[in-house]
Amino acid sequence: MAEGIPLTVTITRIKKETPNIRTFFFEPPIAFNPGQFVMVWVPGVDEIPMALSSVNSITVQVVGDATAALAGMSPGDRLGIRGPYGNGFTKGEKVLAIAGGVGAAPLLSLAKADCVMTLLLGARTETELLFLDQLDECTDVLIATDDGTMGLHGFVTSLMDDLNLATYDRIAVCGPEIMMRAVLAKVAEKGLAHKSEFSLHRYMKCGVGVCGSCCIDPSGLRVCRDGPVFPGNLLQKSEFGHYMRDASGRKKNL
Repeated sequence: MAEGIPLTVTITRIKKETPNIRTFFFEPPIAFNPGQFVMVWVPGVDEIPMALSSVNSITVQVVGDATAALAGMSPGDRLGIRGPYGNGFTKGEKVLAIAGGVGAAPLLSLAKADCVMTLLLGARTETELLFLDQLDECTDVLIATDDGTMGLHGFVTSLMDDLNLATYDRIAVCGPEIMMRAVLAKVAEKGLAHKSEFSLHRYMKCGVGVCGSCCIDPSGLRVCRDGPVFPGNLLQKSEFGHYMRDASGRKKNL
C-alpha cells in the first residue's frame, strides 16, 4: 500500500485464542516480514500499533480503549491499516524464539517460515498459552507456566538454563518487557547479547518516525523506524526493562 495511506480491511472471522486474547482475520491480506507492525485505526476511537500474526490477522489482548473497542467488533466491520512499518526479526537456520503471553503473535510467522529450531513459550496459566497447537506443528516447543498447570512451573526464562544458547544463530524475543529484560541479562552473561533480538512495544502517535513519541533513552532511536526489533547489545544501557513513556511523555516505571 502507499506509504502512510490507510488500507480499509474487512473483518472476516474472529477467533477466541485464550480468555483474554482474540485473533481478528481480515481481507485483503498484507505482505510483511515477521516482526514488522501496522498502525490499526479503529474508527471513532483511536489508531494503535499492532503486530501482525499472519498476512491477514492481528492478535489482540484487551489493554485499553482501542483494543476494548476492537473486542466489541464483529465480522463485516471495517478497520483502517497503515503499514507494514519498521524492521523484523533476522531469519536464520538455527533460531531460538522466546515468547511470553501475547508476545507469541509476532513470533508465530517466524516459526512458520521454518526459521525456529526451538521455541520457549510462557504464560501465567495453561489456558493463556497462545498458538500452542500451531507452534507444535512447525517447531520444538518447550512450555513454562507461572502456576505450573502445564510444562515447567516457573517463568519462561528458566527454560533457558537447560539450553546451550551458543548453538543458536539468533535469539528472537517478544513478550512483557520485564521478562525480556531477564532474557537479555541471561544472554549478556554468556556474551551473546549481539545474537539476541527484542521486539519493543512503545506508545506511538505517527508510526513513521516524525513525532518522536517512541524514542528510547538515551540513544533517541525510534521504535517505529529503527525498530521495533532491536539487537540486545543496543538495549543493555537503555531504558529497556526499566521504564517507558505515556502519551504525555512522562516516564512510567515497569
